[in-house]
Order: sequence, then C-alpha cells, then structure tokens
Amino acid sequence: MIPGLSPELMSVSMLALLMIMIMFGHPIAFVFGGLAIIFGLLLRGPAVFYMFTSQAMGTMDSFLLVAITMFIFMADLLVKSGIADDLFESLRYLMGPLRGGIAIAVIIVCTVLAACTGIVGAAVVSMGLAALPVMIRYGYEKGLAAGTICAGGTLGILIPPSIMMVALADLTGLSAGKLLVGGIFPGLILAGLYITYIALRCGLRPELGPPLSLEERAAVPVRQRIKGAARSMLAPGVLILVVLGIIFTGIATATEASGVGAFLAFVMTLIYRRFSWGMLREAVQATAKTVAMVMFIIVATNCYTAVFLDIGGGKVIMEFMLSLGLGKWGAFFFMMLVIFILGMPIEWVGIIYLVMPIFLPIAIKFGIDPLWFTLCVAVNLQNAFLSPPAGASLFYLQGISRGTLTTADIFRGVIPFVILQLIGLGVCIAFPELVLYLPNLIK
Repeated sequence: MIPGLSPELMSVSMLALLMIMIMFGHPIAFVFGGLAIIFGLLLRGPAVFYMFTSQAMGTMDSFLLVAITMFIFMADLLVKSGIADDLFESLRYLMGPLRGGIAIAVIIVCTVLAACTGIVGAAVVSMGLAALPVMIRYGYEKGLAAGTICAGGTLGILIPPSIMMVALADLTGLSAGKLLVGGIFPGLILAGLYITYIALRCGLRPELGPPLSLEERAAVPVRQRIKGAARSMLAPGVLILVVLGIIFTGIATATEASGVGAFLAFVMTLIYRRFSWGMLREAVQATAKTVAMVMFIIVATNCYTAVFLDIGGGKVIMEFMLSLGLGKWGAFFFMMLVIFILGMPIEWVGIIYLVMPIFLPIAIKFGIDPLWFTLCVAVNLQNAFLSPPAGASLFYLQGISRGTLTTADIFRGVIPFVILQLIGLGVCIAFPELVLYLPNLIK
C-alpha cells in the first residue's frame, strides 16, 4: 500500500471511479480491467500481474463454466432455426381473440424460450423481430408492446437453464443444480404477474391491446390453432423436460445437462427440417461472440474484485454495514437496494462478480441462508436488464425496432414491469420456503 493511502480511501476511490466511468458509457470489461490494473499497480506494483494471471487461469479452468457455452449454443440453434418464431406465430392465433392476447402470447413464448435458452438477448431480439411489427400493426400501445417484449425477454436470465445461475454457482461454490432449479418458482411468479397485469390493463382499456379481428379469427379455425400450438410446443417441451429432468433427478450435472441440451437442440433442427450449414455457421459465430464477451467480463471483474478485496475493501464494507446497526433484515434490504441501484448502469456479470464476494459473507454472518440470498439476488438482477437508463433489454429492442419505438416509448413501457419485478422479489422474500422447496429436493 502506498503511504498515505488507507484501505478506506482506496476502496471508496475504486468504487467511485467505477461508477463514474460506467456512467460515461465506457465498455464494462475495460472499465473493470483498467481500474484493476491501475489500483493493482498502486498496491503491489508489477507483481499484481501474477494475481491477474491466476484469476484468468482460474476462470478458464472452471469446468462448470462450460455450461455457459453449451446453453448459449442451444439458444442460438433454437433462434437461428426459426423454431422460436413458429411458437410465437401459433400462440398468437391461439391467444389472439383475447384482449391483450398477443402480448400474453409474447410472455408465454418468452417463458418457454427462457426454459430452453437462458439468454436474454436471444429472447428479446427474437420476440422483437417476430412480435413487435404484429403488435404495432394491430394497434397495440407502443409502451405496452415495448414493456412486454423487454420484460418477457428478461425471464431468460432467471428460469433455468440460466447462464447467470451457472455463473453464480461458479462464483459462490453453491450447487449449480439447486440454483438452476431454484429459479423456476421466481420465474413463474414474474411471468404470472406480467400476464395478470396485461390482462387487467387491456381488459379495462381494450384500445391498448385489441384482440384479433373476426375475419382473422375465422381464417384459422380453433382446431387448427390448437393443433399448431401443440406442434410448436413439442420441441421446446421435450428440451425443457430432458434438461431440467436430468438435473433435478441427479442423473447429470448442470454442465453435462447443457451438453445434452445443445445436442437435442441440434437434433430438433434436423427433425423440423430447419438445418442448413448457413444456419449452423451463424449459430456458432453468435455463440463464439457471446461467450467471448461474457468470459472477458468475468475475467476483468474477477481481477477488479481481487484487487478490491486485497486492499481490504470487503472488510471496509462489512465494518461499515455492521456500524450502521441495521440488524439482519436491515442489512439484507440495504444489500438488495445496492444491487437494484447497480443494476441501472451495470450488467449482471459485473454486478455479481463485484458484490457477491463481498455481500455473501456478510449475509452468512447475519445468519441468512446463502442459497436463498443468492436466489433473491438473481431475482433482483432482473432489473439490471430492465431498469432505465442502461438496461440491456431496452437497447436490444431499440436496436431492432428500426425507428418504430422511441427511447421514451421504451422507458415508459418498462416502468410498470420494473414495479412488478419488485413485487415478485417481495413475494420471494416473504415466502422463502416456496423459493427453496424445489432446491431442497435435490440432494
């Protein structure tokens, strides 16, 4: 430590500079990595690069993180092959006669996609391309359309197979199977809240989400709608049952299940006659780009956190929280508030690798169940994708809307869903036994 620089001053400086640089829009990986190098050199000199090498090797040597690659590849196969678009088209006609039916179909499809992919970007982009033009054409209010697609897409980070849960398992040492299964109840609660909100709002104000016209309903008989929906649900349904089933029953680890899921997704592209070498090339390229981005951020944030903890930042924060006299629940809600605020400018990867090494020991010290705490963090991090001004889902949708939606449309549309996410978090906090029921069945 350089003379005159106390652990408190170094810790505050690292956190303050992190927030300032992210607010200026610099890439998150370079911000974390750059600050790690600067403060690491101030702390240890050139020897800090040995620490960084160790962090990078530790990340690359993690067998569990292979699941991230396989789950991302599985998601890209389903999206690039068009299986996800077929599912939306079938459910659109099935739910279309209801007020807000197309929006409800979007949430259902996103829930199914979440259980097949675990990738937010894939769900938001896929639903944005397939559903946004349809919703606008049928007179849906732009804010409702935008909020529905963004909120539905964020379910992919919570409902298994979630790459965030895999990353949390690697970071915390908790069971990946328990974390993955633990996301089922919170994810379904959020999906249910979204559907209830859409149904009530469109029921009271039909002009926000009008049903399909009588002519369109007559063009596709009810029997054909049901048959089409059942056929479209077959492939995702089998994929969900197999991947989650072998994890839940203990037949395979999360990493092994991810490989099985990727193989099944590939087989389904053959069965549905959607395979082509061009499609496979696009899926592989998209997977490579996403995995490279995620791993780059993980390594950079690991290096930042290692330096932060090495200067005593974790101890400084723990002593600060203990000095506040908040007690168990006061500390819990304070940590949830910090994560919610960080979710506005920082992506989930940066948040979990920054705060979990600090907050999880504090939670354990207060006697909070680490598995339940981690699942609550995961639910809270839904807002990292949805909260203005920097929620990733907002920019995914704006990027593919081709001028149909303004930033104001998107921000206005997601606010009710952010509130619903906080309500869902409240349910998970109030009823921990429900959140932990499925994970506790796994031995």
